[in-house]
Amino acid sequence: MTARVRGCPARAGRALRGAVLGLGLALLLGGCLSEPSVELPPAADDAPSPHAPSFSAVSPGPDTPSAAPASPEPGAPSSAPASPEPDDAPSPSPTDEPASEPTTALEALALLEVRPRDPKTGYDRDLFAYRSVDLDRNGCDTRNDILRRDLHDVVLKPGTHGCVVLSGVLHDPFTGDAIVFERGDSANLVQIDHVVALSDAWQKGAQHLAEAALHGIGNDPLNLLAVYGPANQQKGDGDAATWLPRNKAFRCAYVARQVAVKHAYGLWVVQPEKDAIERVLAGCPHEPLPEGAASPDVPAPKETIAPEPPDVTPDPKPSQPSKDAYYKNCTEAREAGVTPILRGEPGYGKHLDRDGDGVACE
Repeated sequence: MTARVRGCPARAGRALRGAVLGLGLALLLGGCLSEPSVELPPAADDAPSPHAPSFSAVSPGPDTPSAAPASPEPGAPSSAPASPEPDDAPSPSPTDEPASEPTTALEALALLEVRPRDPKTGYDRDLFAYRSVDLDRNGCDTRNDILRRDLHDVVLKPGTHGCVVLSGVLHDPFTGDAIVFERGDSANLVQIDHVVALSDAWQKGAQHLAEAALHGIGNDPLNLLAVYGPANQQKGDGDAATWLPRNKAFRCAYVARQVAVKHAYGLWVVQPEKDAIERVLAGCPHEPLPEGAASPDVPAPKETIAPEPPDVTPDPKPSQPSKDAYYKNCTEAREAGVTPILRGEPGYGKHLDRDGDGVACE
């Protein structure tokens, strides 16, 4: 290692001294020499890389802006470490995509849970609020909504804002017959069926649902069909394992609608019920899930069932009283079925004809 020493001018009395000791003494006594400047060759480890960015030697404080790194030369690798990909970040795969909704009844059936039914404890039909809520807020009750959807040749009652159905013809899905509907005493010929019976729904998950879901099961058009009343009474609260429509042409659509309702509301099936549905769908494996607003696809009716005409047979005339009949008052005469009594007829008396017009107990 070499060093250059820079000294200051020697004083006059000391010019002849040339020994190293004298020079050292002059340094000690005079203090006029500066610190030696030493230049060291750069070490291999300390040599700056021609591609490394240059940073300020001053660490930035809160009020000191940081020195920006110099731009690297073109083609040179960046000295800043690349952000590593997270080790636990999953790579996209088809299995990570949301499962698509089923489009067929068989696909939806495979998604339904199979388990035993719950007890019927606490069941009350009123919990489902059938006809008590207006889900679509159209101002019409649920029964008339379904009648307008499912009947043909509908006649509406004036002044009801297009709600109340007076008459129509039902192509009944349960029997395959045409049922003539007339509002009034014969209206019970056409009833609104809950495809998944409310009692069945209660025992297969509905009792664990919120009120809004119960109201949906009770009034959702998906779960409602206009059907022939006696057939609906025969079905009761049975599931597919205990009852299927007599009309075999409608069975695929019927069980598909049951599956759609149970899938929509998270209800389950019991094993015999699932087995029965699978047997039906084996003959129609591509049967689609129905939409609630759509009218069911029913084959052409075979025959027409109309309400029985009212009995217009007049009441039989009461038997004529004997010639010596006597009635204490008009109440007694009415109970005997002989009023009014004309003057000259058996049982007439002036005490019964108070106005004297010849007609007693009028």
